[in-house]
Amino acid sequence: MTLPTTDTIVTYPAGATSGTATVLHVEPVDAGFAVLLDRTPVHPVDAGWPDQAADRAVIRWEGGEASVSDAIVAATDSAALHFGGDIPVRKGTEGWAFVVAHLVPDAPVEGTEVTVEVDGDYRRALSVGHTGCHLASLALNRAMTDRWRKEVRPDALGAPNFDAEANETSTIVPHGSVDTYRLGKALRKRGFTTDGLADDLPAIQDAVNAALAGWIATAAPIRIDRDGEHLTDRRSWVAELVDGEASIPCGGTHATSLAELEGLRATLTLDEVEGGLQLTMTTVI
Repeated sequence: MTLPTTDTIVTYPAGATSGTATVLHVEPVDAGFAVLLDRTPVHPVDAGWPDQAADRAVIRWEGGEASVSDAIVAATDSAALHFGGDIPVRKGTEGWAFVVAHLVPDAPVEGTEVTVEVDGDYRRALSVGHTGCHLASLALNRAMTDRWRKEVRPDALGAPNFDAEANETSTIVPHGSVDTYRLGKALRKRGFTTDGLADDLPAIQDAVNAALAGWIATAAPIRIDRDGEHLTDRRSWVAELVDGEASIPCGGTHATSLAELEGLRATLTLDEVEGGLQLTMTTVI
């Protein structure tokens, strides 16, 4: 079969952890094969924002099965397949299909009907960690409001978006997350003050955790809004908070209720780095 000409249909945004699919293309790669399916419940790593790891999964077909060692976003112009950071074009570029590449040690032939099973426990652990990360970012933005001397773009609840302005790395881990924020010259020029931040950090942390506890106590529903079923269709995390509806663009997987985040706590640490300070927020459920 030729390489796909349309994006992979993805079912994980709706919470799917299993499904059937057709093998569209199999390509040899180091230590195995990249398998492209017409649809998949497997959440892949996106090189553009690799905060959430790929799902753990198994692909089964008549006479065989293979564990998915990794799943990554790839793209093809029907002439070649490009993986992860080697993709030369932006998502949505005309003439390109963006697909989920399932990396496996053994593969069925093209055209085979397969079943795909995702590790539900691992998916849930990452999902609650990702939802907790979004919620904590909103709480941190609110707690940092008084430190802005200039107007900056607001977050989903209208507070100055410290997370968007300062975030350097974000990593989702099972039942938690780790975010680092660079507090250097560029951020100070945009109006953020670091004066007295070390002394104020315990109070800021308390404010973040108070906001988290208040939101979680409502057990509000969470949903993923989607423009479509394909990999590159726009998706947003939406939470019905007491302060209003919060919507954040996101391609990851999530909890379905804030009740699943019971016990979420954030810890803030501040370190000196070359050129300024680095704030780290660690969340654990």
